[in-house]
Amino acid sequence: MNPDLAVVLALLAMAIVMFAINRPRMDAVALIVICLLPLTGVIEMSEALAGFSDSNIVLIAALFVLGEGLVRTGVARQLGDWLVAKAGSSQPRLISLLMSVVCGLGATMSSTAVTAIFIPVVLRISRSTKIAPSKLMMPLSTAALISGMITLVATAPNLVVNSELVRRGHDGFHFFSFTPFGVPVLICAIGYMLIARRWLPEGEDDMLAGRHRRPTLKTLVDRYHLADREHRLRILEDSPLAGKVLDEISLRQNAHANLISIQRNRTLLQPTAKTILQVGDILFVDLMLTSSGTDEEQVSIENLRETYRLAALPLSGAHFADQAQEIGMAEVMIPADSDLIGKTIIEASFRTRFGLSAIGVRRGVEPLSGAIKNEPLRLGDTLLLIGPWKAIRQLSITGERDLVPLNLPAEIEEVLPVKGKMIHALLVLLLVVGLMVSGIIPNVQAAIIGCLLMGALGCIDFESGYRSIDWKTIVLIVGMLPFSIALQETGGVDIASDTLMAITSGMGPRGVLAALFLTTAILGLFISNTATAVLMAPVALNIAEHMDASPYPFAMIVALAASAAFMTPVSSPVNTLVVTPGGYRFGDFLKIGMPFTMVVLIISVLMVPWLLPL
Repeated sequence: MNPDLAVVLALLAMAIVMFAINRPRMDAVALIVICLLPLTGVIEMSEALAGFSDSNIVLIAALFVLGEGLVRTGVARQLGDWLVAKAGSSQPRLISLLMSVVCGLGATMSSTAVTAIFIPVVLRISRSTKIAPSKLMMPLSTAALISGMITLVATAPNLVVNSELVRRGHDGFHFFSFTPFGVPVLICAIGYMLIARRWLPEGEDDMLAGRHRRPTLKTLVDRYHLADREHRLRILEDSPLAGKVLDEISLRQNAHANLISIQRNRTLLQPTAKTILQVGDILFVDLMLTSSGTDEEQVSIENLRETYRLAALPLSGAHFADQAQEIGMAEVMIPADSDLIGKTIIEASFRTRFGLSAIGVRRGVEPLSGAIKNEPLRLGDTLLLIGPWKAIRQLSITGERDLVPLNLPAEIEEVLPVKGKMIHALLVLLLVVGLMVSGIIPNVQAAIIGCLLMGALGCIDFESGYRSIDWKTIVLIVGMLPFSIALQETGGVDIASDTLMAITSGMGPRGVLAALFLTTAILGLFISNTATAVLMAPVALNIAEHMDASPYPFAMIVALAASAAFMTPVSSPVNTLVVTPGGYRFGDFLKIGMPFTMVVLIISVLMVPWLLPL
């Protein structure tokens, strides 16, 4: 072993140890590698940074943005709702459909992103079906990993292996080159999970129990007795409100009515001083006068209807949930240094200051009744605010000295940032997939066109697009690519290839493929599947050259093994994401993942030489 190779291997071992102990974080390790490798003199700094100019890196980033478009427009949530409707309470049917949907969606976007999308979906399914999340989270992560075996762009290791093929002068894989291998693996995985689910832990973890305690809109409606106190009123043709500007009417002063929102042609509007009312508008009104159900309130609502020619409409707690995409609620508390202490709700001007209306006050356990609009606020009072989700999020993010956010309803997690753009996002996705399959233009160009169209159609904006990119993954790939170059230039790849060839001597091509699969899978126990693909792809192609065989089966076996990261919670971000919501321990992944990894190995070794002849 030459000194240069010894130095490179020492750095590689150092990186693997840091990956294994997760100190420092993985992207920091990658940056350390970028800095240290050029100091060895084995590669130049330009080579260490070459990954940033790799088209596959840009493609991976673009796929994150496309995935964000599917999330923001509600495509992913719609899939989850369809899943619940079709599966009902049948656990086997639910697991089968869940894994199929996750794998299908993950075939066109990051497996990490699709897992993050479906965790809240699975938690909601768990609550509604009374199935423990632990029974569903492992199937979710397994299907997300298998989605990497469905298409070329489904996961970063596929693109890394494909890039190595192209770099060596071979044609890359096609978009659906992986599909004949991934589909049988998915079918086996569904059957395996239907059996293995009995080995998964029961019950819920503390964090999930906490999520269950988060109030829903219906809970808040009941807590503050809103269904008995609020009113929905339609503006009739002869109403004096028609055509008037809200600032002119002064409903709060003249009628003691607090206008919360306006529904116009199925669109919810937030009232402002310049809003012009129209015939047919539906007003959501809070009288804030007396305790619910009293004669005084009945007289007040009748006076309001008669004075302004308004028709009463039914209102129940379900109405608030029906409008959950538009209107939200939040509980806040008055802290000791708040300027609101001593002021009434009218004097506090909540709508002017926060864009929200105060419609309930709790002092202790029970909500206040009576003329709460005239009740001076006290230290420790809990207020219920209602208004657009944007204002609620702003209040919770920026914080206010005068208000301390306490409870945000569970529905906030399901509010779509972009509404009415689902079809646009699906059409863009279909266009991108079509361009990739046809090969008319490079995959990265197709993905960038998709990102631009998502932005032009309003599915994403620049801020959400940049936030959606998992820069940790990008930096990790770029940081590990120099190892591949350094190992080739120092002869490390040749030594690894020769060692594997010697070990598998006499075992035949399938034996070599099995050894490559096992080596890749075992290495993936310590470092990410992306980094594993970076290191093993050159070794696999070298072995193919030594055997004078086609490079494609050897490249494919590495890609499939890199996606078979089922055995530990740290072998893939996909597994890491489901640990807490599933309440899993390290041993749960070994118990479920190790046997299934062997199943994938058998399928791969049997099918790869058959469909990709040596």
